[in-house]
Amino acid sequence: MAAEAAVPALPGGGGGPAGAPSGSVPVLFCFSVFARPSAVPHGAGYELLIQKFLSLYGDQLDMHRKFVVQLFAEEWGQYVDLPKGFAVSERCKVRLVPLQVQLTTLGNLTPSSTVFFCCDMQERFRPAIKYFGDIISVGQRLLQGARILGIPVIVTEQYPKGLGSTVQEIDLTGVKLVLPKTKFSMVLPEVEAALAEIPGVRSVVLFGVETHVCIQQTALELVGRGIEVHIVADATSSRSMMDRMFALERLARTGIIVTTSEAVLLQLVADKDHPKFKEIQNLIKASAPESGLLSKV
Repeated sequence: MAAEAAVPALPGGGGGPAGAPSGSVPVLFCFSVFARPSAVPHGAGYELLIQKFLSLYGDQLDMHRKFVVQLFAEEWGQYVDLPKGFAVSERCKVRLVPLQVQLTTLGNLTPSSTVFFCCDMQERFRPAIKYFGDIISVGQRLLQGARILGIPVIVTEQYPKGLGSTVQEIDLTGVKLVLPKTKFSMVLPEVEAALAEIPGVRSVVLFGVETHVCIQQTALELVGRGIEVHIVADATSSRSMMDRMFALERLARTGIIVTTSEAVLLQLVADKDHPKFKEIQNLIKASAPESGLLSKV
């Protein structure tokens, strides 16, 4: 989100309603057809206003849009772009305005800014997940590629006490973190801490099971934190092909990139002269199994 402005600070009007916390200033927060009175600390600036908008309207905001914060100017009788350096000093009215042009997700991947997430590829899922053997094969290919390219890997296991550990075919040598969980999303405090230790992370390559549960919820949480997500369609599945396909379609409409293992690996090397190209080429000499994805074509 961005504020664009080139006007001087403007007064917002006097006094506030009774009951406002001491040291705070009443502010009317407007978005779309909604207007909600609240309060912010005296001297609050752009960042605090944005936080308040998110707390009030976060479930209605499309995080792939850019927004402009505007202040109602009594002098002009209309809203003007929030002045740079603006600080709330008295009661005022602000609104959040979405720009008309949506941001385009380019989907560029580079090894230095990418992390692989391997989600819940566990033994007890083997008989239940559609095309699980194919998913394991492609997942192992991706982890080999991550080792070759020096890309960090984070692995979770859903309730391993009951569902078992990651399948033996998946080689976890050198992964950054293997973490048990009960939450469906992989975005746990330990995972967020691990990401914070990796400088410059922009993209997560996500695969595993189930597409419509743990994969979907992980992807949406990551996007909400400003991370670009690439879901590897041939390395993720569900118990039901219906759930798998509808989840992939929903996620693609959300702006998440739905892609394939070969596309990811070749995008990461980007050039046949890359020093690791031959090793990656060896991984993809045999085409990845289509794991039922062609049934929708």
